[in-house]
Amino acid sequence: SQKFGFIGLGIMGSAMAKNLVKAGCSVTIWNRSPEKAEELAALGAERAATPCEVVESCPVTFAMLADPAAAEEVCFGKHGVLEGIGEGRGYVDMSTVDPATSQRIGVAVVAKGGRFLEAPVSGSKKPAEDGTLIILAAGDRNLYDEAMPGFEKMGKKIIHLGDVGKGAEMKLVVNMVMGGMMACFCEGLALGEKAGLATDAILDVIGAGAMANPMFALKGGLIRDRNFAPAFPLKHMQKDLRLAVALGDRVGQPLVASAAANELFKGARAAGFGDEDFSAIFKTYER
Repeated sequence: SQKFGFIGLGIMGSAMAKNLVKAGCSVTIWNRSPEKAEELAALGAERAATPCEVVESCPVTFAMLADPAAAEEVCFGKHGVLEGIGEGRGYVDMSTVDPATSQRIGVAVVAKGGRFLEAPVSGSKKPAEDGTLIILAAGDRNLYDEAMPGFEKMGKKIIHLGDVGKGAEMKLVVNMVMGGMMACFCEGLALGEKAGLATDAILDVIGAGAMANPMFALKGGLIRDRNFAPAFPLKHMQKDLRLAVALGDRVGQPLVASAAANELFKGARAAGFGDEDFSAIFKTYER
């Protein structure tokens, strides 16, 4: 069976690694807090003591970490990826980070004799569980082909976008649009409710027209029921908006609506909603 490493077992990583295990792959896992690895170990995954141990023992290792700081720590830290990556082994970082972080990790991996691919994903908890993520890869083409059997267990659309950095940029563009859409959606629902319109009627009208989309359909009912259990934590959306605004700075592109959305999400984090779903931005309109 195919052998893969998997580093990072949060909401997304645990679901993705589980799909590899269930498909019969041999999977070696590591997570910073070890209790997250227990369920996968029970399903037959092998636990490693460090990220270094994972990449040493696997031809291809996937990583799914929370943010640029976590991605760098796992790569450059003590007993990290760089200490074990040599001899042409592959490292596929699926975390959402800024292009510069991705390039820094890629250069370091290649300098140690490894191969690197960035592959951030579009999709949150349910697509991760269902294996229907959109995988935005960029970097080493041979590694892309080698990782493909793993990607196919985790995603429904897999695309190679060019050099390292392009996957990160695509992910930031997509999530920036998603954050802005969620802010407008919640603002509209809050306005409608305040004016005395039934939430179900608003959702019905939006769902019947040109604005209908899977996110509104999925999140609308949850917002109505005030169910903000995290599929995509709000703090991660704010991080993605922040990184997108920074990309706008770098390329000289004004981002008026998205900068405002970033401030809204920042306010929601300050209000203590960071660990709830990003739809909890709604709560800032209720206060």
